[in-house]
Amino acid sequence: MDPIIPDLADAIESLVDTPILLVALDFDGTLAPLVDRPEDARPLPAASEALAELASLENTVTALISGRDLASLRAVAEPPERTLLVGSHGTERWAPTAFDAQDEHIDLSAGQTTALATATGILETISAANPGTTLEYKPASIVLHVRQASPDIATAALHAARQELDGIEHLQALDGKAVLEASVLEGTKGEGLNWLREVADASTVVFVGDDVTDEDAFAVLRPGDIGVKIGSGKTLAQFRLNGPGELPALMQSILNMRSL
Repeated sequence: MDPIIPDLADAIESLVDTPILLVALDFDGTLAPLVDRPEDARPLPAASEALAELASLENTVTALISGRDLASLRAVAEPPERTLLVGSHGTERWAPTAFDAQDEHIDLSAGQTTALATATGILETISAANPGTTLEYKPASIVLHVRQASPDIATAALHAARQELDGIEHLQALDGKAVLEASVLEGTKGEGLNWLREVADASTVVFVGDDVTDEDAFAVLRPGDIGVKIGSGKTLAQFRLNGPGELPALMQSILNMRSL
């Protein structure tokens, strides 16, 4: 069964005349299926191939926007050379030299460094006490993963983490799918998508994402843009696909329209 419903097909058809199209994708749960260990994630081959073909087109710009830090995103995604990258929920930004853009990197203050160390100690203690939970260390955050834990342990671990992290200066807690991330950087994927739109000088944006943090990006889409939610859950996106396995069909449809 074709995952592209008629209304979505009509929206994609309208992309044929847009002067500059930006196609921005989340990575985990969107371009790549969710996995137990973040370092094991890889994009689906068909989606990766379609991304590379889109990146090669004139007047079509591709981007990945992720909660991962840029080093991790590059390692698992192996993005096309011309693809713009936004990591760490919008706070890390990189563009190829062909774009007139200033990159943004992580540079923590003393207060942020202290807050990250405090959060790391808290989550290490919680993870050690809750079997099946794991930690992911990033330059500006630490992430508690509970996907492999039993439901009751996962719930208890996340509750304890939220309680103990609450009130720490310079720290924000971000909820995701079976994760809680303690970050010392303030940023959203919405801010990251706005930066991508400006850098690409895009007239129309397609954004595809699956997680709670992707809603910030859906929220900044404009009339004529296309937002596609992967999976279940409440969303601001106009359209929905059932899972990452349906993304290649969407990307191929866009590719066909932009290749006319």
